Amino acid sequence: MEKDGGVSDAESKPDSGVPDVPATSDDTPEVLNKALSGLSSRWKNWWVRGILTLAMISFFFFIIYLGPMVLMMIVLCVQIKCFHEIITIGYSVYHSYDLPWFRTLSWYFLLCVNYFFYGETVTDYFFSLVQREEPLRILSKYHRFISFTLYLSGFCMFVLSLVKKHYRLQFYMFGWTHVTLLIVVTQSHLIIHNLFEGMIWFIVPISCVICNDIMAYMFGFFFGRTPLIKLSPKKTWEGFIGGFFATIVFGLLLSYVMAGYRYFVCSVEFNNDSNSFTVDCEPSELFQLQDYILPSVLKSLTGWTTVKLYPFQIHSIALSSFASIMGPFGGFFASGFKRAFKIKDFANTIPGHGGIMDRFDCQYLMATFVNVYIASFIRGPNPTKVIQQLLALRPDQQLYIYNSLKAHLTERGLLGALEEAA
Repeated sequence: MEKDGGVSDAESKPDSGVPDVPATSDDTPEVLNKALSGLSSRWKNWWVRGILTLAMISFFFFIIYLGPMVLMMIVLCVQIKCFHEIITIGYSVYHSYDLPWFRTLSWYFLLCVNYFFYGETVTDYFFSLVQREEPLRILSKYHRFISFTLYLSGFCMFVLSLVKKHYRLQFYMFGWTHVTLLIVVTQSHLIIHNLFEGMIWFIVPISCVICNDIMAYMFGFFFGRTPLIKLSPKKTWEGFIGGFFATIVFGLLLSYVMAGYRYFVCSVEFNNDSNSFTVDCEPSELFQLQDYILPSVLKSLTGWTTVKLYPFQIHSIALSSFASIMGPFGGFFASGFKRAFKIKDFANTIPGHGGIMDRFDCQYLMATFVNVYIASFIRGPNPTKVIQQLLALRPDQQLYIYNSLKAHLTERGLLGALEEAA
């Protein structure tokens, strides 16, 4: 619609770039409202959060039972919901200026980025499946070119959508979309990478963050007196310290239980014989009990000289420490974001908890750390992946590699020694 002089509403409205987002409403189920009506708001919130937390933990155990591929789909669903919650905040501003294509382009870029990351993951972890199927082999070969072409199309659509006098706001929202993609999609992609290394690398870090969140809340609720940070006035030092020690103990116990099961410690692989995804292997030394000599202080306290532990439990201390010390900064970052836009929660999806993003703000930071930790201290060369890639080469290329490897082993004296031993 145009006003006098042929000036549209979009052009006449000032380009402030500051969102005016309505506050979220109380969406606590009526059943809980009635049951808890006699309690103060503080205790009512405590019970609502507790009941919903138990429900979410039960659902978490259920999807673990369903297996890694279902977990991957759940991660994708969570990613989409988190993206939706953040983009909706921006859209409430952008839509008020009646400017075109923001929501369409945001979801289009989400599709492009997911196509790129999931394509890379499938090619990396399930190379034999990709090489077996002709359509997948073609998509894999030209994957990056297709991904770039898709993104370039979206880039051109954005340029064509620019409206006079609102360039600043439109570029602001373009940056909003890309930062959201960086935070949400990239981190969820790393979570899936961790999952494929073995479900224990997915479950233990996530559980440590959940444990720290719960225990910090509990210690803060009952003992909290000293404010921790201005961004989150309800966070206290008592909760922070209590959550730290509780999470370390929880991580050690959970790791001990899970490290004894192949289902949790083996990486996800595609079995050509059964034509299915499998989780079965011979556990590495990381998941085999070993004797550790206790420090003198612990010897005097416990009377034990040695203790049997899984090496993974030692690594779990690093994971628990990060979840307790650095993980909360993801929540502080989200709190600062919400304060900047004058909202209480990202959404009202979960009563007493806010939106999905409110529950996963710390998880994304944890996912990056776990991925870096595995690459730096755990993962080594994978002979299985190398062999799969060699089998995909032409026969002459395979022979060249065979002769080169044979000459190298002979030169080092290894091949002759092996032949003599045989």
